[in-house]
Amino acid sequence: MSIQDKVIAIFAEQAVLQPSDVTPESTLEDLGIDSLGLVESIFAIEEEFDISIPFNANEPENSDFDISNVAAIITGIEKLVSDK
Repeated sequence: MSIQDKVIAIFAEQAVLQPSDVTPESTLEDLGIDSLGLVESIFAIEEEFDISIPFNANEPENSDFDISNVAAIITGIEKLVSDK
C-alpha cells in the first residue's frame, strides 16, 4: 500500500467515509474533519509512518505543514518519510 493509499485510508476512517470518497483535492472541511479529527488523524499518520509531523494543533496557521488539502498533506508526509 502506497503512502497516498494509507493516508487516504486514515482520513476516510476519521471521516467515516469510504476511501474512494477521499480525493487528493479534498479539503479536511470537505471531509467533515474538524480540529479534533485532524489531531487524531495526525497521530494515526505519525504512528503509521513512524514520523513526527511539525504541526501545532493550537496554532495550525503557524505550522510548517501544509494541510490545505489531502494532496498537500500526502506530499508533506512523503517528504518526512524520505528524510527519515
